[in-house]
Amino acid sequence: MAVRKFFRVMIAAVACLGMAAGCAGTHGSPAEKTGASANGAQTTGESLGDVQVFAAASLNTVLKEIVKETVEKDHPGTKPLFQFQGSQNLVDQMAGGAPADILLTADEKNMKKAVDKSLVKDPQIFTGNTLVLVVPKGNPGKVTGFGDGSLDGKRLVVCAHGVPCGNATEKLSELNNVRLWPVSEEQKVTDVLDKVSSSEADAGVVYKTDAMLRKAKVEVIEIPKADQVVNKYMIAIAATAPNAKASQAVLDAVLSDAGQAILEKYGFMPVAKIK
Repeated sequence: MAVRKFFRVMIAAVACLGMAAGCAGTHGSPAEKTGASANGAQTTGESLGDVQVFAAASLNTVLKEIVKETVEKDHPGTKPLFQFQGSQNLVDQMAGGAPADILLTADEKNMKKAVDKSLVKDPQIFTGNTLVLVVPKGNPGKVTGFGDGSLDGKRLVVCAHGVPCGNATEKLSELNNVRLWPVSEEQKVTDVLDKVSSSEADAGVVYKTDAMLRKAKVEVIEIPKADQVVNKYMIAIAATAPNAKASQAVLDAVLSDAGQAILEKYGFMPVAKIK
């Protein structure tokens, strides 16, 4: 009898220990309580869904990287739907009813149009850019400068009036007292760069950042007084953003230290350096 009673006590004790261990395992380890993974890394947030991002063409590469390294990493499943066009076209599309969550323009003028039309709210400057002259690799047109006469009779391509890079080109021409005779005026800076890269043009005026992305196909010629014509890029959430939460996440990412560092890596001016 004493032996049987001893074994019953032992079995009950083991069962209690097992139940205690089970309870400890199901009611929250420190990792679960803090939101950390088993290896100590913090877990990421929920998906923010689709976000319609309307952005200037010159931001095509850098903005994708910023969103990927911040918003998408912190909120897996979030899907940015990018629309890269000339700033003036983006504003016109929004005015026409195109759904957008956030707008990034390559200048203040087009963002002001968006504000005047009540399309966005509380715009902020987030970066800056300057212009350079580019020629095809090898410089077959023998262009040597912006105002030294070497552009005379050459196939010069620029951005059209009203396009941010076109307005900046006009200002820079006035500052240098240079009259330009382009053979083509494009609606976005990437179209100018495409024509120079493919040797359809002897020279083109583009943003410094775009030239850096095509350094394998184009050569850069600095333009005098370019630092006096800085295009200030603006960002603002749409007034009727379908996804306000995701819009705010994109805006915060662009203005964050990480976002500003990525912009600077691509040749853009960090907002802290813009006067």
